[in-house]
Parts: sequence; C-alpha cells; structure tokens
Amino acid sequence: MRVLVVEDEQLMADTIAEGLRRLSMAVDVCYDGQQALERVGVHGYDVVVLDRDLPLVHGDDVCAAVIAAGGEARILMVTASAEVEDRVAGLGFGADDYLTKPFAFAELVARVQALARRARPALPPVLERGGIVLDLPRHQATRDSKYLPLSPKEFAVLEVLMRAEGAVVSAEDLLDKAWDENADPFTNAVRVAVMTLRRKLGQPGPIETVPGAGYRFA
Repeated sequence: MRVLVVEDEQLMADTIAEGLRRLSMAVDVCYDGQQALERVGVHGYDVVVLDRDLPLVHGDDVCAAVIAAGGEARILMVTASAEVEDRVAGLGFGADDYLTKPFAFAELVARVQALARRARPALPPVLERGGIVLDLPRHQATRDSKYLPLSPKEFAVLEVLMRAEGAVVSAEDLLDKAWDENADPFTNAVRVAVMTLRRKLGQPGPIETVPGAGYRFA
C-alpha cells in the first residue's frame, strides 16, 4: 500500500515512515499542511497518517480538502489531545480513525492496515493464489506452506501483482505503488526486484513478463 505521513515533528515522522517501510509499505513524508495538500494532489494514497496540529495549513483543513477532492485515501488523524471534543471534531472533518499521542507503533500499524482493508474496493488481509499465500498483517509469505524470505520491496511487488488478479501491471504502476516518491523512474529497480522475487518464488514461476506491457501474476 502507499501511505503519506504528515507530521511536523521531523524525527517522529521519519521514524514512523521507516517503520512502515520495513513492512513493505511505500511511504512519503511531509512536515506541514501545505506540503500535504501538494502531495495528495499528485499521488494516490491508500492511507494518510495526519497530525492534526500542523503549520501553514491545519490538519483539519487538510483532512477536509482530501475528502472534498473525492480521493480514496483513508485518513488516520493523530493528535496530542485526548479530549473527546477534539476526537469528535477530527472525525467530523472526515477522518476515518483517530489516534492519540503518545502511541505504540504496533497500534499505529494495526490501524493503518485496518484502514487499508476498508479501501474501495475492500482489500483482504490475506492473498492466496496458486499455492502462494501473502499474509499482510503478519508480513509473511509462503508457498505450499514453506516460508519465503522476501525483502520488504519484494513483498510489496508481490502484493501489487497478486492484487491485480491476473491483470497486467506495468513497470510504471509497480514503481508508483511499491516505491515512494524518491524513486528514480529511469532506474531498473522494478526489473531487479521482479528478477529476485522470481528466484525466491521458485518453479513453476507464477510471474509472467508481457512484452511491452509489464508483468502478470498467473
């Protein structure tokens, strides 16, 4: 999934982003509300982790703008305030969930994954096809009940391909969904990730190359 983390405390934002990336999420980060509005206007996110008290543009206004734009991003609003009135107000602006600081990282991950499962269309927590099982909450992949030691990026690429349910996924789409905005579109990162993923999946190989179009999980 692709996540946007919006938090003005840079260390916290970067720490959250790094933790989510280890779970094979593509994560972009910004530190104020203006940057957040620019990002959501360019990229399609599954979940936005949104601090409520932001500089330049308040988190409530960012939330309202995301909802008004009609995108499919789910919003997890984060704030230091534990007051019921503040939680109600945040949800009133369109947030899907609310998390109070300080919080355990495991809880944030659980809430992000839960929101992603409520995307349109709903995303199942476990994907299974051809003997390959991708357990997203546990971040674990198996083939015929044997553990697959996938890297975070290989896991992310496999998730995108399996979610396509047999449709062709272009290299550009893989780059957009499995890498963050800092990825160089002219690198061979996608080809290398698919190559190493194929090696780990073994035979018969479930990933087909469709010349001039991309890749398909058969």
